Amino acid sequence: MRVLRTSPASPFGRKVRMAIDAVGLTHDVRIVAADTTDPADDLRQQNPLGKIPTLLLENGEALFDSRVIVEYLDALDGRGILVPHGTERRIAVLRQQALADGLLDAALLQVYERRFRPETHQLASWVAHQQGKVERALDALSARLPDAFAPGPNIGEIATAAALGYLDFRFEGQWRATHPLLVQWLGDFARRVPMFDRTAP
Repeated sequence: MRVLRTSPASPFGRKVRMAIDAVGLTHDVRIVAADTTDPADDLRQQNPLGKIPTLLLENGEALFDSRVIVEYLDALDGRGILVPHGTERRIAVLRQQALADGLLDAALLQVYERRFRPETHQLASWVAHQQGKVERALDALSARLPDAFAPGPNIGEIATAAALGYLDFRFEGQWRATHPLLVQWLGDFARRVPMFDRTAP
């Protein structure tokens, strides 16, 4: 059985868990918690970067990061659910994923700045720089809401939902006051994709 090393709080892990469910593999992947800060966790032997999510295959190989895992899941499934067939639709969905992933990267850097640096060494200008990326990404997502292609949620939608969920989790949902279209979109997504609520940290 395949094994996903992740953490309930990981937004990229949440993204992969939703992707696994979208292609019907939930019961074929075992979730095993990982602690990226623990040198004794065997995650560091499974993934030399010591990062999550990491997908362990039945042949012993490990896949990382989330985008590589998604490509694997999409190829394994073959129906074009996560990444639609056809150049135009494929690129649109992958671009959406890249935007949502970039938002997450900037949000995570803000969290890490506060978590791992003493307060006297934290750089307000660095946090503001990353927050600017988050705000521009939210504006771009609002201007071009993710398209829903049948037969299931694509990775552009899934990544966007994971990113917004992380902003709810770590930033008290402040984005909701200024981006009502995204609020509505996320509510619709959660109704269509029950795994969103089931993977909430």
